[in-house]
Amino acid sequence: MVKKSEAAALPPRRVVERAQTGVRMEKRLLKVLKALAELLDLSLGDLLEGIVLHAFEGKPPFGEESRRRIADLKRVYSLDLDASDSHRLVESPPAGGAKRARRAAGPR
Repeated sequence: MVKKSEAAALPPRRVVERAQTGVRMEKRLLKVLKALAELLDLSLGDLLEGIVLHAFEGKPPFGEESRRRIADLKRVYSLDLDASDSHRLVESPPAGGAKRARRAAGPR
């Protein structure tokens, strides 16, 4: 429970309008993010907002303890990607190849 003296020191809450998004992300990275959000008792959206807001200001989003937890989660989910992989990821072709893509497009 937050004491009155601690509550007074917290900045006021900000009311925002959120939008639903269908962002595609590397599968293991998403698993690590979801597990971290669970550990921190945050929604995935709240976690991502915090990471982005910190990045926009050039501030690290995580302290030492959170980085240790992330390292553990990366091992659990076999996530071997790092910052050097950023903007270099490509998706594997869908199973079934072109046949599946034509079927999804419907008859000609």
